[in-house]
Amino acid sequence: MLLKGEQLAPHLEREFRPLYVVWGDDPLLVLEAADAIRIKSKQAGYSEREVMTVLTGFDWNQLLAAGSNMSLFGDLKLIDLRIPTGKPGREGGAALQNWCSHLSPETALLVTLPELDWKDEKAAWLSALVQAGVGVKLTAPGLAELPNWIAGRLRRHHQTADTESLQFVAEKVEGNLLAAHQEIEKLALLYPAGSLSLKQVREAVLNVARYDIDSLREALLVGDVARLTRTLDGLHQEGEAPPLVLWAMSEEIRALCLIKMGQERGQTLDGLLKEAKVWGLRQGLIKRALQRLSANALQAALRHAARIDRLVKGIGKGDVWEEFLRLGMRLAK
Repeated sequence: MLLKGEQLAPHLEREFRPLYVVWGDDPLLVLEAADAIRIKSKQAGYSEREVMTVLTGFDWNQLLAAGSNMSLFGDLKLIDLRIPTGKPGREGGAALQNWCSHLSPETALLVTLPELDWKDEKAAWLSALVQAGVGVKLTAPGLAELPNWIAGRLRRHHQTADTESLQFVAEKVEGNLLAAHQEIEKLALLYPAGSLSLKQVREAVLNVARYDIDSLREALLVGDVARLTRTLDGLHQEGEAPPLVLWAMSEEIRALCLIKMGQERGQTLDGLLKEAKVWGLRQGLIKRALQRLSANALQAALRHAARIDRLVKGIGKGDVWEEFLRLGMRLAK
């Protein structure tokens, strides 16, 4: 069984199963989901818990041994298996599949993973876990959905805020759910239940935005000028290396060029996306950008990126960060 994040709570209200696997693109969501499962396991009688973390050299026989060792007092046990890399390897994959074929109600297994790419999501070991138990895939809300997510979190503290206040918090945390969570907790400590004013929110919320390369790439493809400007300014202030910024922007431009030229030759979009190694959610962003940008505009952007590359190497005159902004604005049109 595969559940979305919002389906986990109703599921746990109905039942508890002896096998769960949780993964997602935001650590806070994965942590909260795993916590909810651990709490439910105690309520279901799994009073003993054993934590295992899969690091280099991990002995997978430990997992199988833990599953077969009964508690001295006959208590039900939860094995909390954490795989920080998301890759159990061949031996680990075999051990997990073996576990799935010998499930026992006396020993439950919770597997927590980071974000997985499309190949890992199709791996035999993950498919076995999801089919034998419950898989929970967590997806962080996008920038457009973030105000509603924040509003939902505020309601847990019996607080509300208007649209402008919610948007203010969303822009400040820039997609960082952990930062958003911390700000929401702070608002709950500072102010009583009820409606929060924009002034209260502004005074309480710190600028903890996470300006990262992924945010830059998304703003570039969407054509969000305001976000693009904020992100570039944040990267500049944080001392990000210009070659990395140039690589991220150029990577998207090259992919768009490759696909656009292929379309003009009559090739199928699906085939071109595969050839450009564009997967998952990025496909939707690329498709939107292709509708907005012409082949000539993309080729001009490539030439602009080449000029910036020379500036980064100390050839020519100009401000690299100003050129990054000009390049971004060119693509946002």
